[in-house]
Amino acid sequence: MRKLALAIAVVLFAGLMVSSQEKKEAAEFKVPPEEARRANPVKPEAASIAAGHHLYASQCAMCHGKDGNGKGDLAEPMKLKMRDWKDAGALKDMTDGELFYILTKGKGQMPGDEDRLTATQKWHLVNFIRSLARKAPPAKAQD
Repeated sequence: MRKLALAIAVVLFAGLMVSSQEKKEAAEFKVPPEEARRANPVKPEAASIAAGHHLYASQCAMCHGKDGNGKGDLAEPMKLKMRDWKDAGALKDMTDGELFYILTKGKGQMPGDEDRLTATQKWHLVNFIRSLARKAPPAKAQD
């Protein structure tokens, strides 16, 4: 019984330490200002969004979800908490440069794609991710 109690205490302590470390990493993560100001040189046209969708399906959907809701096949088992990119508010405070930086360098458990994707491919992904946001519902007509 005593060993069981000790094992439970160790598991709980480890869980608290991991949670504390994740919070610390999230608080410390900052995109350099010059990177946040980086402008997207790729116009968000249909061809770019389609190219981004193709990349997203093979590189991102397993965690971020096929429709960008943050509930991909690996999200739950890995205990990942991600934004729902279908929500227009999820990215409203993030610049394209910040998204590009995160795609390049990674963030938290997400590895960066610095050496795997070209800059143009990452900009296509930024355009696709932005396209996922739900449009605001149309205003109801007043009778």
